Order: sequence, then C-alpha cells, then structure tokens
Amino acid sequence: MNTTVNTLATKQCRPCEGGMPPLSPTEVTVLMQQLDGWEFLDTLIRKVYSFNNYYQTMAFVNAIAWISHREDHHPDITVGYNKCRVEYTTHAINGLSENDFICAAKIDTLFKI
Repeated sequence: MNTTVNTLATKQCRPCEGGMPPLSPTEVTVLMQQLDGWEFLDTLIRKVYSFNNYYQTMAFVNAIAWISHREDHHPDITVGYNKCRVEYTTHAINGLSENDFICAAKIDTLFKI
C-alpha cells in the first residue's frame, strides 16, 4: 500500500447507473495496489478485520454503516464475535467501480483510528 490510499479516502462516491461498464482488469489492478490487505474475487473486493471482542466489532460495523450512508454506497458485511468481513461490488453494473475502492479506503482509514 502507498499514500495514494489517502487520495482515494478523500474522494466522494458518484452515482453509478446501470449501463456503464465495470472497471477493466487493468484499472482494478492499479486500484488494488492502493489498498492494504483487500483481495479481489471476480466482481468484488473483500477484507476481513479482526477485533478483541464483540463490542469493538459492532462499533466498527456501525461506523461502516455511517460511512456507507454518507457515500450512498453499501457493502455486504458479515459479522462474527471478533471478526467483520466487508465486501464491495457495484450491483448496478455487476462489477467493480471506483466507488468500491473509495469506500474500501475510507474503511481502512477508519480502522486505523
């Protein structure tokens, strides 16, 4: 990961309508290099975050919900006692958009607090 994550984290999501193409494999590769610990799986990116207890996990999930509402771009979240898996894809285009990477960077920034 490099400091470009901070650049992604400062961007705002833009409305994404169906009909526009998902990011190309080359674009995905470039953006993946700007994230830390995320994995790319076909049409989504995901990361698992670990915590000491359920309270910390749920506090993080609630903070993700706030970011998601503000950006109007929502992940799929799987919650366990001390783990949280976050997955992003842009359903309207059945693939990845820059919005997915912007939100991933914002969540990584949140996790570092």
